[in-house]
Amino acid sequence: MSLRIAGIGAMASVGHDAAEVFENLCAGRGAPNVLRGFDRSWFTADQLFEIDDRPVPGADVPGRATAFLLDVVGQALADAGLPAQLDDIPVLVGTGLRELRSVELWWRESAKFPVDRLHFGTALRERFGAVDTHTFANACSASLYALALGADLIRMDEADTVIVAGVDSVTTSMYGLADRFQPSPPDRVRPFDRNRKGTILGDGAAAVVLRRDTGRHGVLRSVGINCDARHPTAPDRNGITSAMRLAHELAGVRPRDIDLVLLHGTGTPLNDEVEARAFGEVFGADAGRPLLTGIKSMTGHTSGSAGVLSLIVALRALATGTVPPITAVDDPIDEVAGYRMVLGTAASEPLSMAQVNGFGFGGVNAVAVVEAAR
Repeated sequence: MSLRIAGIGAMASVGHDAAEVFENLCAGRGAPNVLRGFDRSWFTADQLFEIDDRPVPGADVPGRATAFLLDVVGQALADAGLPAQLDDIPVLVGTGLRELRSVELWWRESAKFPVDRLHFGTALRERFGAVDTHTFANACSASLYALALGADLIRMDEADTVIVAGVDSVTTSMYGLADRFQPSPPDRVRPFDRNRKGTILGDGAAAVVLRRDTGRHGVLRSVGINCDARHPTAPDRNGITSAMRLAHELAGVRPRDIDLVLLHGTGTPLNDEVEARAFGEVFGADAGRPLLTGIKSMTGHTSGSAGVLSLIVALRALATGTVPPITAVDDPIDEVAGYRMVLGTAASEPLSMAQVNGFGFGGVNAVAVVEAAR
């Protein structure tokens, strides 16, 4: 039995479907824009990677995260050639904030909406007839965590097809938290750059159709997950190395078999150093072999959707042999010296196996290994 990716759907500030997102990332297009949904006078920072879907400029509306989710699930089903009728097909959604933005609008601006609109399952049932829906909150690794659970459902013969998604729309409270953590706001997200100042958040959503034995986008070899619980926010090197090694063990691969790594790469001082050192420790003498890239310099940090969004980029890279670059890096940190970082412009070469990293608050680490379709 193999676990195959049969359909993909994605949206972010750089595009409204998986093809547009990948094309723009490979072209190096994508940068933060002036904050449009919130009152800028509340914050020191004034930039965000927003999906600009608001009916009136400057006026936010409730239910945006749910709308993103329905869009990408519909994309993924259509791409898989499946009808938009899910019935008892499980839908697993990873998220950091769910519909918290709607709650903020209700509290601050008296926005009116039924309380059941806060639950993704209500909209999934109405749009797709889904009766088996689950939402998982594991911060920035949430969607890869959901992917691991989806794979388990198929391996345990609980389902033949599973929809796995990730979604988040940025909230004022999350934006304010980042604003206080980063009193000198970053002008760009500069992962692995010596002068990085931190991350900038972004709206994003992504979905895949995971099926038993059938699918043209690639094979899911493994997802290694753990929770080191070492610190509320700081990543732990031992926890990350353990997750990478577990993913390799479950996939039956060695570091030398990996051609491409989609790094978590948040542009924060601690994450980038810890991730680079963990990669070096796990890959050892093979650390100079795979290409390394990440997408957050052009999408922002899309929180709960980040893992599956990176997974879809990895699948497109395996299929096309084109790897989007990390942009806005002028002076790489010492920790990535000797690595094959894809910086500035896209790279092209044959690829067979990719690793996707996702690390969340609380030490929830998730690493996926995917293989090109043959």
